[in-house]
Amino acid sequence: MSRRRIALLNAAHAAVDTRRNFHRELDADIETFHCPSGELPDSYAYDGFVVTGSAASVYWDRAWIGRLKTWVGGAVEAGLPGLGVCYGHQLLADVLGGRIEDMGSYEIGYRTVDHNGESRLLAGVDESMTVFTTHSDRVAEPPPGAEVFAANDYGIHGFRKGRAFGVQFHPEYDMETAEQVTTGKDDELSTDRIQAVLDGIHEENYAAACEAKRLFDNFLAYVDEISRERAAAD
Repeated sequence: MSRRRIALLNAAHAAVDTRRNFHRELDADIETFHCPSGELPDSYAYDGFVVTGSAASVYWDRAWIGRLKTWVGGAVEAGLPGLGVCYGHQLLADVLGGRIEDMGSYEIGYRTVDHNGESRLLAGVDESMTVFTTHSDRVAEPPPGAEVFAANDYGIHGFRKGRAFGVQFHPEYDMETAEQVTTGKDDELSTDRIQAVLDGIHEENYAAACEAKRLFDNFLAYVDEISRERAAAD
């Protein structure tokens, strides 16, 4: 089988850091599109797609968000496997008929999320996992017919519908990104809250969170499976 081709839909305004993290974790030929700048693929000629995190909210009235939703909806209809992370998780849920809401609070830092052990996306990951989170929106209602496979006290952290998977947490983060994102919240969070999160960004927590990075390999294995099915059907 030829090397899989993945469209990376980079929704982050800190585009370079996000690109670096996903290119490091995804063992694939990646074509990156910076969506806030108006970039999108001009076709669905990929083996799969990934939608990244963003400081935006999916319910904002922005032209680029509308265009991204349209492309993702078309990709889902075309049968492409998709993975959404944080904002991407929420955008996939929205496109598929779920509901997103402002939490009125902020989840940030290394946190515990539980999953049911039944999703292939988290196969091989401990059912009580450490992950880095940073979000103030959440999937309030999953898409109709979706399987919710991960959650914590802040809400849904993982769902699947058809060939689309979403996770609220950030498996792609390294410690540098976690620190940068946290210190960048000084206009939203108190100094004490930020320092408490920074105190938790250390090698032990990062090593524990690295277990969840397995989901990237699991997603690409699924992409390969779908590609083989398509090739057999042609």
